[in-house]
Amino acid sequence: MVQSYRNLADQAERVVSAMPEPELRRAAFDKVYHELLATDRELDAYKLILDLWKSENPIKTNKLQVLLAVNALLVSGLQISGDVIAAENWPVYAAGAVFSVIWTLSIGRTSLYQEIWQIKLRQLQARHEGDPRFQVLDTSAEKPAAPILLRCFGAVSSRWYLVFSPFGFAVAWLLLLAVSLGR
Repeated sequence: MVQSYRNLADQAERVVSAMPEPELRRAAFDKVYHELLATDRELDAYKLILDLWKSENPIKTNKLQVLLAVNALLVSGLQISGDVIAAENWPVYAAGAVFSVIWTLSIGRTSLYQEIWQIKLRQLQARHEGDPRFQVLDTSAEKPAAPILLRCFGAVSSRWYLVFSPFGFAVAWLLLLAVSLGR
């Protein structure tokens, strides 16, 4: 970080060194230096927020994998018991619904924070429109070069299927619970 600030001071000195009057040169130096310093601090913030945003992807994936595993175990247990839709299985259906609702909320919260961080990244990106260091997430110019199949399948944001998968499981478990209790 100290080296970075030294580089900023060197840049500021080069920008204003040609000015004739010392007072103007000092004022211009201070202005340029503080602008560069602010940009450097915002770049540090951008990198930190980008790391936070990236770190949520494996968390969401792990949560979905656990959700799928627990639901697979519950369904396997029901199949082993013989009758999948039976009144005596209501605790399994209720447990499946509760677990799935909890995962819906948990993955939803993770997705919410990832969206908040992406909003912050876009705000920093907009403030530094010409600076490529702030344009890491802007892939709009490169997307048309990707194969059409990947563009089609990749068009759906992971947050939607990650949030709606546990919600769908919760609805399915609640339907099984209602059917089994209605028998």
